[in-house]
Amino acid sequence: MFNNVYRNKRVLLTGHTGFKGSWMVLWLKILGADVLGYSLEVQEHPSMFEELQLYGHCRNVFGNILDEDSLAEAFQEFKPDIVFHFAAQPLVRLSYSEPLLTYKTNVIGTLNVLECAKKCSSVKAFVNVTTDKCYENKEVQRGYAEDDPMGGYDMYSSSKGCVEIMSSSYRRSFLQDENTMSLATARAGNVIGGGDWAQDRLVPDCIRAIISGKNIEIRNPLAIRPWQYVLEPLSGYLVLGQKLLENGKKYAEGFNFGPNNESVLTVSEVAQKVCNYYGKGKVIVGEQSPLHEAGLLMLNIEKAKNILGWKPVFNADEAIKRTVDWYKSFYEKDTDMVSYSLNQIEEFVSAAKSKNIPWSI
Repeated sequence: MFNNVYRNKRVLLTGHTGFKGSWMVLWLKILGADVLGYSLEVQEHPSMFEELQLYGHCRNVFGNILDEDSLAEAFQEFKPDIVFHFAAQPLVRLSYSEPLLTYKTNVIGTLNVLECAKKCSSVKAFVNVTTDKCYENKEVQRGYAEDDPMGGYDMYSSSKGCVEIMSSSYRRSFLQDENTMSLATARAGNVIGGGDWAQDRLVPDCIRAIISGKNIEIRNPLAIRPWQYVLEPLSGYLVLGQKLLENGKKYAEGFNFGPNNESVLTVSEVAQKVCNYYGKGKVIVGEQSPLHEAGLLMLNIEKAKNILGWKPVFNADEAIKRTVDWYKSFYEKDTDMVSYSLNQIEEFVSAAKSKNIPWSI
């Protein structure tokens, strides 16, 4: 996979104790990478990282990306070849109550990571993970392309728009020389998969309601989002990292990683599919939130397809089924969830091979 570029590479992964970070730790282990995770201590209970005891699958430094000294020490001691920056305050609704935390973490924290990477001569590539919500969303009937304007209504979305602008400025200001690291940004849609227990996210909220025997209350049933399985954007980040390591500046720009158009579904459709695959649960429309939430958001992924050779593997139904299967196996309590999760990665790779997707061959 990925031209075997990650074998024996030193990979520094921020936010490794989070949902996507936990899956990335497992996949990088398969790829033979030497991984240092830099993150806060586990913030959610339960959490995939803690429940699967992933502490032994990588080196761990527990610190805040706002702590410049701790971060710099981690870089200088580990001497990474490549950085995947996942750490963030990732929740839209929390950004309304914690705007300062959101901006400090997402903007200043990212700048700290960039500065540490720039000062560390071993770093050759940097994949900065943002979000599909970085675009100025006018709720148009088309997917946003990489050259559309940055923006964001809420504080989370706008902070990520700032990160995209800052990354472009940082690249032009400091990273033009061929001997400097190559920096790219990656924008993904609404990610679903086993092991996510974050508050105010649709699938975790559905699972919590089903397990507790409560109705699933959805705030905005007709809102349309680009739903994708967690391994889809991770494969995009990995292939982007591969290209940066192999070809330097040629791929140092922004890329969208989202689903095909048939996987752009309403909140109501996704919640009902979760119930159908779980075999129980009831969806009802709850009280409308007073906070702004976008009604329509889609991504154009043609650039990633044409330039990186990346494309989605699973459709929304396959993604939802595998997500629900993970939670059902977890709550049955008789499954080795590390082995189960590794098997889900292997199944994803096999499906990619069957479709002749370049990174998997």
